[in-house]
Amino acid sequence: MFKHPQRLWLISLVTAWLFDFLFWEKSPGISFALYIAIVLAGGFILARQEGVRPARASLWLLLPLGLLSILTFVRAEPFTRFLDHLLALAFLAMFAYTFLGGRWREYKLSDYIVNLFRLGINLLVLPIKLIRMDRQQPPSEERTNTRKKAYGLLRGIVLAIPILALFASLLAAADPVFSRGLNDFLEIFHIENLPEYLFRGTYILILTYFLSGALLHALTASHEECLTSQDKPWIPPFLGALETTVVLCSVDVLFAIFVGVQFRYFFGGERNISFEGFTYSEYARRGFGELVAVAFLSLLFLLAFSAITHRETRTQRRTFSGLAIALVSLVCVILVSAFQRLSLYEEAYGFTRLRTYSHVFMIWLGLLLITVVVLELRQRMHAFALAALVATLGFSLSLNVLNVDGFITHQNISRTQRGEELDVTYLLQLSDDAVPVLLKYYTDSRLSPDLHEQLSVALACYATPRDSDTPTPWQSFHLSHVRAQRLLQPYQEDLASLLTRKYGSWWVKTQREEISCDVFD
Repeated sequence: MFKHPQRLWLISLVTAWLFDFLFWEKSPGISFALYIAIVLAGGFILARQEGVRPARASLWLLLPLGLLSILTFVRAEPFTRFLDHLLALAFLAMFAYTFLGGRWREYKLSDYIVNLFRLGINLLVLPIKLIRMDRQQPPSEERTNTRKKAYGLLRGIVLAIPILALFASLLAAADPVFSRGLNDFLEIFHIENLPEYLFRGTYILILTYFLSGALLHALTASHEECLTSQDKPWIPPFLGALETTVVLCSVDVLFAIFVGVQFRYFFGGERNISFEGFTYSEYARRGFGELVAVAFLSLLFLLAFSAITHRETRTQRRTFSGLAIALVSLVCVILVSAFQRLSLYEEAYGFTRLRTYSHVFMIWLGLLLITVVVLELRQRMHAFALAALVATLGFSLSLNVLNVDGFITHQNISRTQRGEELDVTYLLQLSDDAVPVLLKYYTDSRLSPDLHEQLSVALACYATPRDSDTPTPWQSFHLSHVRAQRLLQPYQEDLASLLTRKYGSWWVKTQREEISCDVFD
């Protein structure tokens, strides 16, 4: 039994309305972190009123949840922000379905899927159950009187609206001063936006329903966590140790041959690559994606065979572990090869977001592969889900710490100082995270005049005046944007002198050409 259903509906309704207040026609900023805090506050208030306490282990999830929520308005680079938002929602969902049980550290991959599915079902089912149970309860006299007053008030409002409309229209026709005052009063409500209000009211009610379902699941059903028993795995082993040994040995031999080729022709230096008819950049372009795919598929391959292979004797377990260690070692060398190929490609063509993501991803994939070997040796492969969760969180936090757009800016300018060409149009596609690095080089007195002019083009586009006089709502506050504007302020006049307005967009005029800021992100 849920003791305070009215408070549940009220908190859910207020929380849903605050979602509309924070996000409707506003770009995401600090609003996401505030809303996560509001949802958590509403849940803890209800938990206290219901006399329910969360499991201590579940409270640890608040650390990554809070950190990721804050980072959503710290970094402006799109993929980093996307990961921060996505993982914050994932940790919020995990907190909801493990609120009372707190056994998330014991989850396998299948447990995450099953418990998330249960949460989704309960979003739809539990509010209906609560309404039915509430109706079956004999109403108290106080509750009956409250309902009568509420229904009476509602009927009175419905009856009063058409009557007031009739008399107000007649009085407005009789007196122009009253008519003007009535029009001013009605303009406050923007009656012309009635379809919008109906749409927003509808999704607020729908969100109220789903929020109540999530809160009900967290406070009443989250102690029933579905965990796959270690004694009865989801997929029982069915493959013999001999068959697995043959497969692993075959793959290890193939990878060893490939690694031997890599040591001879790739790690051996430019002379060996040129001997085969390839330049460094051409060699780097070939097969990078395939090598990363091989590493990722090897991880899945190792996990699958670990789950389906019978290993009854000590010899069988040692054989499997030895072959797994050899496989991971070879895959790590392949990852180093892919890392080197990407570095060469970047040196030839410059740094981009996708190439930077790939660098960080390969590091965490390698760490996850090593973790899998450690888990296999300790016979704790059921903990892989936790290791994968930590690796995913580490990947996202690494992108935040690295500052992807700032890193790309630094690397590409450094290439230019070594004699390579700078792609200014690509710099214009980066976010405000790049501004501090751009200004660092722009203010360097040792910078060549040509490079200084190129950086002024990029900074001028970042400093373009707003096309609208409407101030940015506080809900859209973003630390990266505010910091960039503050840093650009001392140079605003110099940069503005480079800007011209034509064809409905801003252009930067240099001594050699005019560059459009339309590609600016």
